[in-house]
Amino acid sequence: MCGFIGKVSFENIDHESLENCNKLIECRGPDNKNNHKGVSGNRENLYFDLIFNRLSILDLADNASQPMISEKFGTTILFNGEIYNHNELRKKIESKGIKFNTSHSDTEVLLNGLSHYGEQFLNQIRGQFAIVFLDLEKNKLLFARDRLGQKPLFYKISNNSLIFSSNLKSIVQNQNDFNLDENSVFKYLELGVVPSPNTIFKNIRKVAPGQLINFQFNDSNIEARKSQYWEIEDYVSYEEFNEKKFYSLFDEAVSIRSQADVPVANFLSGGIDSTSIIKSQIQNSIDVNTYSVGYLNSKYDESKWFNLVSSKYKTNHISEFVNLADINKLVIESIQIFDEPYSDPSTLPSYLISKLISQKYKVAISGDGGDELLGGYLRTAKMFANSRIPFAAQIYNLYPSIFGSGNRILQKSYDDLLAYGSFFQDNKLMNLLGIGNSSFELAHILKNDHTAYKNFQLIEYKLYLMEMMMLKVDRTSMASSLEVRSPFVDHKLVEYILSCQNSYYDHKNPKSLLKKFIKDDFNDDFLNRKKMGFVFDVETYIYNNFEYLFDDLSEVENFGIKRQNIEKLRTIKSRINANRLWKILFLENYLKSTKKLISY
Repeated sequence: MCGFIGKVSFENIDHESLENCNKLIECRGPDNKNNHKGVSGNRENLYFDLIFNRLSILDLADNASQPMISEKFGTTILFNGEIYNHNELRKKIESKGIKFNTSHSDTEVLLNGLSHYGEQFLNQIRGQFAIVFLDLEKNKLLFARDRLGQKPLFYKISNNSLIFSSNLKSIVQNQNDFNLDENSVFKYLELGVVPSPNTIFKNIRKVAPGQLINFQFNDSNIEARKSQYWEIEDYVSYEEFNEKKFYSLFDEAVSIRSQADVPVANFLSGGIDSTSIIKSQIQNSIDVNTYSVGYLNSKYDESKWFNLVSSKYKTNHISEFVNLADINKLVIESIQIFDEPYSDPSTLPSYLISKLISQKYKVAISGDGGDELLGGYLRTAKMFANSRIPFAAQIYNLYPSIFGSGNRILQKSYDDLLAYGSFFQDNKLMNLLGIGNSSFELAHILKNDHTAYKNFQLIEYKLYLMEMMMLKVDRTSMASSLEVRSPFVDHKLVEYILSCQNSYYDHKNPKSLLKKFIKDDFNDDFLNRKKMGFVFDVETYIYNNFEYLFDDLSEVENFGIKRQNIEKLRTIKSRINANRLWKILFLENYLKSTKKLISY
């Protein structure tokens, strides 16, 4: 797991400027830094400058470092991520007579595989990745991002150059002609994130999950051809669900993510997802190191449960305990690690636990994606347990914006898109702030007529997991140089679940498949307790520190958002209004952190 920045141009490249921008990326790969630059091109000169920061996890030898170059094919690769099936792919490539220079580098598997098979090789990869593949002798460059958006890749095209990076702010810092995109700011305020392929800047884009972009450099011009090599909706079907096959795919997803040349930890919350992963490892004779974080003297502490799991499976366990006051001190720090705005307050505890684990480990396995896979969120149960009511939209229109998002009303609408969207969108906040509605629509996510449950699954994946959850996991972990692997986000497992009827789902007993998997080891109190997670009491924090936190709102006021409208959110103290204020706080601090780098 690593980070990189690079530039390809028809003109000379300022290397010192690129090095300065790379400082924002070094946390992603602190073990070593390499640079490859020069001039290439078969018809006209192309200048290139590539900087790579390595977090050494697989094949620790120097010759497995990047940028990696193939003398046989004349190609170069930059790659952030892990390829979990690299061993079998290596054997396939070697059978074609292609020799490898490394012992077991997954980077060289990608380099030789893409060089020999072309972009079709991406379909054989199982992992998380952001890839930049260069064949500058042919004036070509390729971008590819993993199917579910686990690893980031940003880029900007100008008239004569292409700059790309694992970090959005690093691109901003390298240029001087950027403007904030007002529409993206408003989408953030509505959704809490700016969805792909847009960013908060007008002329910077991010590669979308499952996307492939081919660049051709000709006649001082850069042409981009975009396509999807993987589309999640293509796997929606209604086959009969096979429990044995599900468990087999799950075990495989866990097993391949447990392999590394450095010690691997497991996030252990004491919840169903992390516990199931640990049981799978134990059954497959994998040594398990577990790491838990709890609160001291708090109603949110779950040490009772993670200690029970650790004891049951006899893991090599480490527990750390923190005070809520200690978390409060990290609030602004946890915002400043983000290169793009994201408003979920759970970023704070996620950043804290990653920071603690990284003191002893480079790799950790998490249970992220389990709720999307098996309908584990409370909103899913509400969606399919609640009765619908007539005139929900009309009642919603009368609902005062200061009271909340109106989700409890709209989720009962007969219009599925209105009902689904109410869990993610907050148009009432837009109205309260005096900026109207954003142009974002959920309808573009759904291309065909599926059942209500399948539609909700697609929204969970294409909006929440791909655009929000994976962003949070990547940024909060990589800020501390920690690689996180998530078995429930394995694309083979996701494809299988989407291909089946949802007979495995019961809104009265969510994630029954995983509960059945571990039921012989734990009682009903453990299996059916209320879902909590590692939470942050944002309501108490926001209202206790309001004057200090919202003293200066100059950046958001640039977008026509008036202070008096923000002040209204403290008149009715509630969790939803605290989350809205957190969203504004995040945006204000994000804009301040980039103010010196951008042009308004």
